[in-house]
Amino acid sequence: MRRHITFDRLHNFRDLGGYPAADGRTVRWGRLFRSDSLGKLRDQDWDRFLTLGVRTVIDLRHPWEAERSGRVPHHPSLAYHNLSIEHRPYDQAALGPDVEPARYLADRYAEVAHDGVKELRRALEIVAGDTGPLVFHCHSGKDRTGLLAMLVLALIGVHEDDIAADFALTGLATEHLVAEWHAGYPHLTLRWPAYGRAPAGIMSLFMAELTVRYGSVRGYAAQRLGVDDDLVAALRGQLLTP
Repeated sequence: MRRHITFDRLHNFRDLGGYPAADGRTVRWGRLFRSDSLGKLRDQDWDRFLTLGVRTVIDLRHPWEAERSGRVPHHPSLAYHNLSIEHRPYDQAALGPDVEPARYLADRYAEVAHDGVKELRRALEIVAGDTGPLVFHCHSGKDRTGLLAMLVLALIGVHEDDIAADFALTGLATEHLVAEWHAGYPHLTLRWPAYGRAPAGIMSLFMAELTVRYGSVRGYAAQRLGVDDDLVAALRGQLLTP
C-alpha cells in the first residue's frame, strides 16, 4: 500500500500503517492517518477523502486557525474534535536565517508536550477508543501532527528510528508547503530557510531529551499525561495487526 495518498490541495496526507511495532506486530494500514489542514478539502479531493472511510478527525490547530482557514467539511459520518495542543503560538516564517532548526523546534515541541497535556491525553483516548479510520492534522502536518504521531507510535512500540524517519517524510511536501505560504502571504518575506523542512534529527533530539528527563517516551506519557498500561493496551489493540 502507498504511504502517501495523493490529493490536489493536500500535500502531506499519509498512512501511518506498516511500521514494525510491539510483540512482532505491525501498524495496521488504513487505520491511522496524518495530514496537513483538512480545511482545504473540496471537489475531487473531498471525494477521495470520503473513500478512505475516515470516521474521526482530530484537528490540533488553535480554534482561530480553524476559523480563519476552515475545518474539515461537515459530514454525517464524521466526528470532529478540535484539540489545540499548542498553547504558545510562534511564527516560523518570521524567524531569521541564523535560527538553528533542530534546537529551536525541539524546544517548541517540549513546550507543547508540557503545556498541552490535557489535549494530548484526550487525543490518545480518542485514538484508543475509535474502531474506525482516524486522521489527525494541524496546518502543515509537520510539527503538532508530528508530535502526536511520535507519541502514538512510541506507545504502540514503533522504534524511534522509524518514528524519526516518518517525521522526515514531510520533507517530500516541503516545496508545496513553501509555495502555499508564498501564495497565502504575497506581501510578506519568508525569512527562515528551514520553513517546512523536517530533518529526522529534529524528532530524534526531541525524543532523546524526553528520554533523559523521563526515562523514555512512555515514561513521559505516564508521568505527564497519566497514560497507564490499560490505555497503552487499548492503543495497541486498535492500531496493531493481531
